[in-house]
Amino acid sequence: MNGNSIKTFFLLLLMTVFFLFIGELLGGVKGMQIALILAIVMNFISYFFSDSMVLAAYRAKPVSQEQDPRLHSIVTELAMQAKIPVPKIYKINTNMPNAFATGRNPQHAAVAVTEGILRLLDDRELRGVLAHELAHVKNRDILISCIAATLSGAIMYLVRFGLVLSGGRNDRNNSNLIITLLLMILAPIAASLIQMAISRSREYIADADGAKISGDPLALASALRKLAYGNSRQQNNVSESTAHMFIVNPLTGKNLQGLFSTHPPIDNRIKKLEEMAGVFKNSNQGTPKVIY
Repeated sequence: MNGNSIKTFFLLLLMTVFFLFIGELLGGVKGMQIALILAIVMNFISYFFSDSMVLAAYRAKPVSQEQDPRLHSIVTELAMQAKIPVPKIYKINTNMPNAFATGRNPQHAAVAVTEGILRLLDDRELRGVLAHELAHVKNRDILISCIAATLSGAIMYLVRFGLVLSGGRNDRNNSNLIITLLLMILAPIAASLIQMAISRSREYIADADGAKISGDPLALASALRKLAYGNSRQQNNVSESTAHMFIVNPLTGKNLQGLFSTHPPIDNRIKKLEEMAGVFKNSNQGTPKVIY
């Protein structure tokens, strides 16, 4: 069992325990039984359909080679370099410049890019970004990301559901207040656990592995600069439960979510890529040579 497999098991177990706890809190033994059924269903959905749910949430549309030969050409070439199957390619109709990979394994993977990133980046920078995403696919980071997104969303729905039910109880009973307070305390803890499960180190690893796949660390470094600036200027309609999936956190700096970002600081990522590149300019052409 590798590290991501252990994390996946942990998240599914956490979901089950949390569902059972809320079920018992709200409905005793019968509530616990109902929660167990819901947990089994949610675990099944998380494992097999979380990628489809994330793509649907952002209204991502599949893109054929005829519709965008440039994008298909880059992804196909990089997939060959990474020695993985070519993932399905999707576009998201938003000005937000960003991208993410999803799917439970390299055989069932997809890469989604926004219209904004296609307009903002040149081919070299786009290649760097897509290599980063394919590194996530190759390293099997994408399943843990999808399950975490589904789990986070499920927790928020549970909290709202519990608050509604507790609000309908007899005011003479203190259970209303107790349940409300417990849910208010548990929700942030659960969210923090999800953040902890998605280590910042995986972004550094994907940056490094993506740079090796593309052979051009500075392309990704340049792309990250543009993406950081572009996202800071956009009013992004992104769910907190799925923000960790994007190559650049679209919520960083906009609210308290930035304090708990699953992404390392952009400046640190760029610095590591520049150190990795070991740039020496060609005296004649002025183009960088990458030395590993």
